[in-house]
Amino acid sequence: MGTKGIAIVDMSVKKLIGVLNKAFSDEWLAYYQYWIGAKVVKGPMKEAVIAELIQHAADELRHSDMLAMRIIQLGGTPVTEPKEWYKFSNCGYDAPKNPFVKNVLAQNIAGEQCAIMTYKKLLNLTMGKDPVTYNIVLQILQDEVEHEEDLQAVMEDLQTLLKTARIR
Repeated sequence: MGTKGIAIVDMSVKKLIGVLNKAFSDEWLAYYQYWIGAKVVKGPMKEAVIAELIQHAADELRHSDMLAMRIIQLGGTPVTEPKEWYKFSNCGYDAPKNPFVKNVLAQNIAGEQCAIMTYKKLLNLTMGKDPVTYNIVLQILQDEVEHEEDLQAVMEDLQTLLKTARIR
């Protein structure tokens, strides 16, 4: 941990580490939700959905790494016990109990919408107070917005396909 790097943070570093650990926990749960969804999803457009879920899982894993590195730079420790992720999580985990593509997409869209709100709050918290964390959070937020957009586009394609199938 760099002492000057911590000194430039104009807020409680302990509080910031706590907030970052919550986001870190979210990212691990999101990673698993995408990963397991890609394994169990069923229905029309399954291959397109799997490809999207796998890409998003990789992004969530990268986000968790970015957050872990920042937590460590600030002198903290990322959550080390997976069972603790639930306790710290903002957005939780939505198991794909019904693996039909529409359900899996809806679950992940909701997860992205929660992530967008979480990172918007983190941006507001760190703006003008911690430029390093702010930039990390901004990068992650950009990905989360793109994920929501991607998933909603696939959902629209699926709904069009399902309507067309009913008309025939």
